[in-house]
Amino acid sequence: MNILIAILCGILYFLGTSRVFYGLTQALGSPILYGLILGLIYGNVEQGLIIGGTIQLMYLGMIATGGNIPADEALAGIIAIPIALQSNLSTELAVGIAVPFGVLGVLLDQIRRTTNAYWISKADKYVEEKNYKGIFHCAITYPTILVFFLRFVPVFIITLLGANAVEYLIDALPKWVINGFNVAGGMLPAMGFAIILLIIGKKEIMPYFFIGFFAVAYLGINTMGAAVFGTCIAVLIMFNSMNKDKKGVV
Repeated sequence: MNILIAILCGILYFLGTSRVFYGLTQALGSPILYGLILGLIYGNVEQGLIIGGTIQLMYLGMIATGGNIPADEALAGIIAIPIALQSNLSTELAVGIAVPFGVLGVLLDQIRRTTNAYWISKADKYVEEKNYKGIFHCAITYPTILVFFLRFVPVFIITLLGANAVEYLIDALPKWVINGFNVAGGMLPAMGFAIILLIIGKKEIMPYFFIGFFAVAYLGINTMGAAVFGTCIAVLIMFNSMNKDKKGVV
């Protein structure tokens, strides 16, 4: 069972980062999708979605400037989620585990970019020879094969051995360290959400954010209730804006 899950995780990570299905890459590499799939496998869809969604929150405001990713949310999710589900870790601790793997994913992406430079130089030679099949293989076939091993192998090994290693590490670590991971894991999703608010940069939106936050924190509104209220408020704002535009035209 562990081997099959490790194989599945490796394939999911490859599909979510290889850009083979370019238009679907963002969705295929999202932690919340990993949470759904792995939650179904482990028989705990709710917890899988909670962990995946919480990890996703950390990277909401992430921008890949020039295609350079500051962190790899796909690797963070595909490693942390199965380990957390198998070891019954808390959501906060799972987020704490996910962060360093998100950083490791940047290194893997840089290796991919470096190796791609070789295929570009190889394709230049094929251009001179008018070898169109060679150009195609350098653009698609060879990089994809290399990326498969680059993405699949690390995830397969870590997922296969990770749960036992994490359980051993948690048992060995002092309690204050575990508590620190839990605190950090609880703060990081909020920081991710704050970053996206700063990127939006509209001060008039901030009051709605605080209304939603305190409604959930103090009134006990669940996620579905918050989503319904938020949708209604958004619709009201849209209608008011449309009415103002009509009055301005008249």
